[in-house]
Amino acid sequence: MESIYPILVLIHIISAIVGIGPGFVLTKIIKSAKTMDEIRYAFRLKKRIHVFVMTGGILLLVTGLLMGFIHPILFKQGWYLTSLTLYFIAIGLGPTLLKKYAAPINEMLKTHKGDDVPESYADHVQKLLRTEYVENTLLLFIIIMMILKPF
Repeated sequence: MESIYPILVLIHIISAIVGIGPGFVLTKIIKSAKTMDEIRYAFRLKKRIHVFVMTGGILLLVTGLLMGFIHPILFKQGWYLTSLTLYFIAIGLGPTLLKKYAAPINEMLKTHKGDDVPESYADHVQKLLRTEYVENTLLLFIIIMMILKPF
């Protein structure tokens, strides 16, 4: 089991790059869209990139837990437990708040005709982006803890 640990670390790091990295860019893509065509394109692009985020995110969780099972001492480390807790909170935002705030935007993208942006879009996208900023901040704290192992 010990010989697999370095491989898990490598997969974990690559998963972080693939899974978390694009998440930091998605908010910028959405925020920069100004017309309905740009907004539709931005959300289509976001959906395609989200596949990488989900795949990397699942691999992060699996490899992180496997490393903990190989070295159970990790489950007694504050930085590890805090990282896991924050990660579960971050991934919990997807099916809860992010889904809730994205639903009216997705409906608008399906039904709105023309290139004018509905007034309600700004409100909806702000809620979505604020939640994504919170999620990105949580993930940034996790990355910092993984590197520094402060406690």
